[in-house]
Amino acid sequence: MAMDRTETEGGLPSVESLEGLKQKRAGFVTILGRPNVGKSTLMNHILGMKLAITSKRPQTTRKRMQTVYTSDEGQIVFLDTPGIHKAKNKLGEYMDRAAENTIREVDCVLWLVEPETFIGAGEKYIAELLQKANVPVILAINKIDTVKKAEVLPVIDAYRDLLSFHAIIPISAKHSTGKDELLRELFSLMPYGEPFYDEDTVTDETERNIVSELIREQALRNLSEEVPHGIAVEIESMKLKSVRGADRREEQESSKTGANSRRKGGSKGADESRGDGGSGGADKSGGSDGSGDSQGRRKGGREKVWYIDATIYCEKNSHKGIIIGKEGTMLKTIGTGARKEAERLLDAKVVLNLWVKVRKDWRDNEKQLRSFGYKED
Repeated sequence: MAMDRTETEGGLPSVESLEGLKQKRAGFVTILGRPNVGKSTLMNHILGMKLAITSKRPQTTRKRMQTVYTSDEGQIVFLDTPGIHKAKNKLGEYMDRAAENTIREVDCVLWLVEPETFIGAGEKYIAELLQKANVPVILAINKIDTVKKAEVLPVIDAYRDLLSFHAIIPISAKHSTGKDELLRELFSLMPYGEPFYDEDTVTDETERNIVSELIREQALRNLSEEVPHGIAVEIESMKLKSVRGADRREEQESSKTGANSRRKGGSKGADESRGDGGSGGADKSGGSDGSGDSQGRRKGGREKVWYIDATIYCEKNSHKGIIIGKEGTMLKTIGTGARKEAERLLDAKVVLNLWVKVRKDWRDNEKQLRSFGYKED
């Protein structure tokens, strides 16, 4: 009688059958570190797509963002946190709490640092937090592409004296160097179990929230030093429509005429500036620059178009003028960049209208913070 391939001669399971029964792992990892150390960049490269915004400015990430990585090994739910820093206002206090609170909720902490032997007060504070937490820690020394290989070893030694780590892994988030080794170590710490999300899920964030962050990202990248930290973005309306190609061409032509920009007293004392077309600075081109001409195409000459109205809030009237720019040029730049990113995210054409309003000192107003979504879980 022929022997079943799933059994050995002694009746025991074969290697093939055991591999088929291999358990998968699933767990939570928080990414922790000082501002601008590369946490969001690392998460984007692990996922293979852009979900978290990035910039060279510190404190780019303000809220905890949850993303999901699924592979043959199992599933890791990443919690990307704001950079831990000395808070200067209530928004900063919220950001620090959001980062610190995640430590108690996860199976592993991934601590990102830069390749420097000097360990400052910020890193020592994080080390103290992690010493109190009964959770394994992996140290990832990021940006190793910026230093010589011989300079990395002293950094490893310096941090090894600071805390007991499960592993210390040199990486470059920007170039995905060390990513595979990092994932292997992370999965080794995840408990066995069923995935928390289906394999197609990459984040629990809504498209609305991600688009608002894409707009804020363009503000961070294009505005002067002081202004971006006092900016918040709110999506007023976001609607998907199916339109005829002829309607789109007519709309694009009208957007080039440059309708007027107006200023008026907004509701509840908010000062509002709206830009339409070129002169106002709002971007309504919807891809007329030639990018993604085949995006969102449907049979019969129809295509999907997202119509998005968003408001950029700032704290001072002088900042509002900077955001709008001369003849609306800065607002146009922000809008064009945000639209292109939104089209990649939504896989469809986007028509984006931007407004600018002033909410004085909103970062120190708890009611305003809650209205912008900065609230405790």
